[in-house]
Amino acid sequence: MSSILPKGEDIKRAVKWISEQLQENPDQAVQKLVNKAILHFNLSPKDAEFLIKFYSFQK
Repeated sequence: MSSILPKGEDIKRAVKWISEQLQENPDQAVQKLVNKAILHFNLSPKDAEFLIKFYSFQK
């Protein structure tokens, strides 16, 4: 299942997915969700690093 998305679309989808997961269950460990999103959305190392940093400030 490979599709061509506009640049930055995968990171937007990952943030949206994490937000939805946290709305459904706010007690989830954010870092675990971030790690799942990195794999699920096949993020580049640069996008993965951004996502990790972004959510490290969300505590």
